Amino acid sequence: MSLENVVTHFAKWEKEKDIMEFATSSATVLEAAETLQVEPARIAKTLSFRKGEEGVLIVTAGDAKIDNKKFKTIFEEKPRMLSAEEVYAKTGHMVGGVCPFGLTTEMNVYLDESLKRFVTVFPACGSSNSAIELTCEELYEYGNGKAWVDVCKGWQDI
Repeated sequence: MSLENVVTHFAKWEKEKDIMEFATSSATVLEAAETLQVEPARIAKTLSFRKGEEGVLIVTAGDAKIDNKKFKTIFEEKPRMLSAEEVYAKTGHMVGGVCPFGLTTEMNVYLDESLKRFVTVFPACGSSNSAIELTCEELYEYGNGKAWVDVCKGWQDI
């Protein structure tokens, strides 16, 4: 049902045909990169965190890690990830297919600056074997982005 929600979501922009489904798993960054034959950093992973009683989604580059200090500065709370059950209840997506599209409940979606170094990225589409190629602008628009944030580390060139 989750993939179907995403297909319906993208139909608003006539982009549903751009969703790719695979015979292999794309549930992890490495699996998705291997399936798509792209560098892992271009996989747009969606992470689910608590924010008070609500949850927030943060979409980051595949090679980025949440920086606790930056997260707390932006969201005024320590980062605490939602459990798999909470993720499903709030998004309608199982872990491995979580994305900001076709959500079953309204959630704030933030995109991390780590994505901006790529022309296109590949977020999941609600299942553990799907993805779509989008520009960062499209990801922000179609994912109902609230804001760009800088909450990650480990991706900048040293």
